[in-house]
Amino acid sequence: ILGMRDIHADHAASHIGKAQGIVTCLRATPYHCTRQKVFLPMDICMLHGVSQEDFIRGKQEKNVRDVIYDIASQAHIHLEHVR
Repeated sequence: ILGMRDIHADHAASHIGKAQGIVTCLRATPYHCTRQKVFLPMDICMLHGVSQEDFIRGKQEKNVRDVIYDIASQAHIHLEHVR
């Protein structure tokens, strides 16, 4: 935007954008679930034995929390790359 041409700044901005996208998706999950939609990565859900129905029904079991934790950890990894 400011005309800055720096590969390191571009790389950092890319990771910040990815982290923000992940967090936005997580924060919107309760809203989307009320509309019968789940936009979380199914590979991580399957890894923990969680279905889309588990989210839609609002289950609070450990495996559901583990899915959220794993996805949030990906956002944290992107922020660590920025640092």
